[in-house]
Amino acid sequence: MKIIIVGGVAGGMSAATRLRRLMEDAEIIVFDKGPFVSFANCGLPFHVSGEIAERSSLLVQTPERLKARFELDVRPETEVLAIDPVKKEVTVRHQEKNYSESYDKLILSPGAKPFVPPMEGLEEANNVFTLRNIPDLDKIMAKLAGVASGNATVIGAGFIGLEMAEALAKKGLSVTIVEKAPHVLPPLDEEMAAFVQAELVANGIRVITGQSAQVFKDQGQSIVLEDGTVLESDITILSVGVQPENDLAKSAGVELGLRGGILVDENYQTSQADIYAVGDAIVVKNQISGQDALISLANPANRQGRQVADVIAGQARKNKGSIGTAIVRAFNMAAASAGLSERVARQTFDDVAVVHTTGNDHAGYYPGATGITMKLVFNPKTGAIYGAQAVGQKGVDKRIDILATAIKAGLTIFDLPELEFTYAPPFGSAKDPVNMIGYAAINLAEGLSNSVQWYELKDELVKGKVLLDVRTAAEVANGRFPDALNIPLDDLRSRLAELDADKEYIVSCHSGLRSYLAERILKQKGFKVANLDGAYSLYNTVRPEEIIHD
Repeated sequence: MKIIIVGGVAGGMSAATRLRRLMEDAEIIVFDKGPFVSFANCGLPFHVSGEIAERSSLLVQTPERLKARFELDVRPETEVLAIDPVKKEVTVRHQEKNYSESYDKLILSPGAKPFVPPMEGLEEANNVFTLRNIPDLDKIMAKLAGVASGNATVIGAGFIGLEMAEALAKKGLSVTIVEKAPHVLPPLDEEMAAFVQAELVANGIRVITGQSAQVFKDQGQSIVLEDGTVLESDITILSVGVQPENDLAKSAGVELGLRGGILVDENYQTSQADIYAVGDAIVVKNQISGQDALISLANPANRQGRQVADVIAGQARKNKGSIGTAIVRAFNMAAASAGLSERVARQTFDDVAVVHTTGNDHAGYYPGATGITMKLVFNPKTGAIYGAQAVGQKGVDKRIDILATAIKAGLTIFDLPELEFTYAPPFGSAKDPVNMIGYAAINLAEGLSNSVQWYELKDELVKGKVLLDVRTAAEVANGRFPDALNIPLDDLRSRLAELDADKEYIVSCHSGLRSYLAERILKQKGFKVANLDGAYSLYNTVRPEEIIHD
């Protein structure tokens, strides 16, 4: 059997090497139009920063090594120009010469390309770059060699945008991030992204949200935003998203779907016989919502490459879809998510509840403990977990990985307290944050607690409800809600007479634990009470301008 693979890196090379392990006698040819068929594209920003010192560290495999170990015919700098699905052959170009190759099976793994919106003056700009591959990296590094200091602009505050902003700051440039969405990291919900934005600002990054670049002037040295703001920029990185690389598939008559993504069935088969597709270019099913999605991540691409090889080799394997688990670092802060955001969940499902908790990455009495703020999105009736987000300095990856596994396994909020983790003080807590957010979600589902979200607080107070802050007087002195009643938790039982049984109360503390305790006390005394989810810490992060500092 002769198998041609178009595109290397994650999906294509995973397919090629798996095919060889299963089909020793197959002829396997890999075409890639770039000079490097196997490289660590997720590591590119970290070479810009200098954290990955050697460019060669990013080169995972060479054609020569792939030939020696896997007997793969890898042809870099060879572009597939056309596919004839009837003749089952491809037309390719290498060094200005065209030739044809026949195939029995064809795998498309073209990936995604940076989305570059039409902007006035962009073609004349000589300092604007995207980052997708090693040649892109080389262009950026060459430009930076001539810009020892100065101003850098990153347009787009997604995962790559944040990594590049940090990298450029570590190179000594003054960095501005411009994001069209209302907040950085649009895949996260606003209040969780606010922790990341605060970290960026604390490290000298200027963050502009709700704006987009409209015009490039002076060969890119000046950028005019939609509100008329002008940014001076010595180097600009465009990171406003990606789109499927679908030109080849489209010209071959392959059916396309969501935003031009290649449509495949559960066996990665396209609409054309014997043509398969994997990776960033294909439409997948979101396993939680069941809706079509484009998920450009390395883990799914690698898995898909292996699975399509299994299918071609006759192994029963199905594409189950993805949930989009991802993580990013911004200086000393990590932010991760799995599944649906609250915004998407509420657009998709009727019954949605959320809960925020704060806990330490390991035992608080062991030196070096740092906080993790977590968010769980779930169905309060069935306990189904729709999504999870977390931010913090350490341990964020561990918790979101656990919750991603729980989602994939079909576990519910009622299973989370039952999960058992390794525990010793340097590594975790006897009550892990995952266990604790499970308990908190169950309290909501079973009616032991009622919550008010940060974005609901103002409206609830307008209705006449009273905000009761149960932090200590010292805590309140460092920042307080306007017009809140303050009774420290430890004094609450003795000061119940100060409360009006005819009023409804919203209770807050620093992170939510003490306010839950206060809620339980007051409810059992006949008061109508709800807990401000995430409490002062969350509200102060997402709406700092509304907090009073005496």
